[in-house]
Amino acid sequence: MKAVVCEAWGNPDALAVKELQDLEAGAGEVVIDVHAAGVNFPDVLIVQGKYQFKPALPFVPGSEVSGVIRSVAADVTTFKPGDRVIAFVPTGGFGQQLLAPAQAVIPMPPAMEFDTAAAITLTYGTSYHAIIDRAKLEAGENMLVLGAAGGVGLAAIEIGKALGARVIACASTDEKLEVCRQHGADVLINYSKEDLREAVKAATGGKGADVIYDPVGGEYSEAALRSIAWGGRHLVVGFANGDIPRLPLNLTLLKGASLVGVFWGEFTKRNPKANMANMGQLLKWLHEGKIKPHISARYPLDQAAQALNDMAARKVTGKVIVLPQ
Repeated sequence: MKAVVCEAWGNPDALAVKELQDLEAGAGEVVIDVHAAGVNFPDVLIVQGKYQFKPALPFVPGSEVSGVIRSVAADVTTFKPGDRVIAFVPTGGFGQQLLAPAQAVIPMPPAMEFDTAAAITLTYGTSYHAIIDRAKLEAGENMLVLGAAGGVGLAAIEIGKALGARVIACASTDEKLEVCRQHGADVLINYSKEDLREAVKAATGGKGADVIYDPVGGEYSEAALRSIAWGGRHLVVGFANGDIPRLPLNLTLLKGASLVGVFWGEFTKRNPKANMANMGQLLKWLHEGKIKPHISARYPLDQAAQALNDMAARKVTGKVIVLPQ
């Protein structure tokens, strides 16, 4: 089989497509023929050695896939060859085959396309866990989404609307904001042109945002926190900007507000049953048309490095997919 291999920490350009041995399932495992693999910002950080999780070298990057079961171990009874499935794993996604624990695999709904199935686990799983489990967003509340045109941002918009919230989307270009509008955002703020604090104040009648969804970090985090409502929740999702902000904690005191950390990957390990229940709700919403991943580009396996570079350069709206076959 062919796979993208990371042999040393560095920029995605150093990745190479190599011919590897076909995979074999060990106890409790399945082998999947990968039809589509989602590309995510953590993948960029992982190949650079900058993520919380650092796999042993060499490794195949990529964490979320959809495909068809190729083989199963003798002790696996939940799946069989030919089953269409979705899987989320630490590494291995950018290859024609993936070895995964059976417990990390879920069945694909019959009518779902492989592209869509590979675009739902990390972005929607993260946003669902953040907004519902951590922030406990309620109908009628105002949710401010930074970096709203990215994968987790668009997922956050759709989940917020599914819950009956009013969603304020922030992005750096009018083109990105138009994608946010198409996915349900009620208010659009271009923070490259507008003062974020003043725009949020105007959008909320001076009240501020009840929930701030922040996967960006950098300079906009403090401006957003200064715009939070009394009793608001600022979700710390990630630092796509590359800068971890130093927030003045007196702001949380003055607003009776909370800074809430979101680490979906660790949550899936510590509470897999709750994560599977969340995924079940997301697949139900997908069937009902309440959510729909926005896939803006598809790359063949030999262009996986370009997909990661585009992600790092923030040229991506929604999700991009690698097609290993």
